[in-house]
Amino acid sequence: MATSSSVPAASHALAILRYLAAQAGPVPAAAIARDLRLPRSSVYHLLAVLEQDGFAVHLPEERRYGLGVSAFELGSAYSRQAPLARLARPVLARLVDTVHESAHLAVLHGREVLYVVEERARGRPPLVSDVGVRLPAQLTASGRAILAELPRAQVRALFPSTDAFVERHGAGPTTPSALRSLLVDVRRTGYATEHGEVTPGFASVAVAVSDHTGHPVAGLAITFPTDDDMPDGAAWAAYAAAAGRAAATLRARIGGRTPEAGVRSGSSRS
Repeated sequence: MATSSSVPAASHALAILRYLAAQAGPVPAAAIARDLRLPRSSVYHLLAVLEQDGFAVHLPEERRYGLGVSAFELGSAYSRQAPLARLARPVLARLVDTVHESAHLAVLHGREVLYVVEERARGRPPLVSDVGVRLPAQLTASGRAILAELPRAQVRALFPSTDAFVERHGAGPTTPSALRSLLVDVRRTGYATEHGEVTPGFASVAVAVSDHTGHPVAGLAITFPTDDDMPDGAAWAAYAAAAGRAAATLRARIGGRTPEAGVRSGSSRS
């Protein structure tokens, strides 16, 4: 059983690990103590324990600390267990039962989205977005939902010039400025859409799912046939509301939170 003294120590050790993970590189112990408002003696003690177990590494020449190989192994184990996909499947299954259209979950992989969960509605047409399929992020509703929540610098790095854009059916943004404009609309409405840009005759609505830091880890989308007719505003809104409720459920299941309002408004986003 945990004692009253061991629980705060464990909490502080986890806080240090999260802090190290959020930095661009190794940092001094004094910075950790200052930013986390912890006593320096406690920080040095906890860093020594973390270093002993491989979760932190000390760079003596630089007098800094960074993440150790054990932290990498934990991250790799998380990926192997695929908890995001496991937690998403029942949420998507309920969503499909509600809207009677197909739904999927995709994650960002470079300038593409990778589909990790696909729930097909009975009797609906087949889709290109199967598990393991990759598609250009700027063309998909899922990708747009994720990109709209990323920092401006990250979006610029992913799409620095026209050479970074891939076309499928002659539609969608093909320049950084066009993508920026599109992402502004996504943030304004709270959801992303695409119509015929992935597959003619189909449209999608997507909402981002954020982790405990507010970072978008996935896009949750509903895809439906349109017979090439643009869906009316009521249809977009209804599907967006259903996707939003499912995304909120999944966000709660993974312990996530909604990004801060100031960040979502675009003050530090693309």
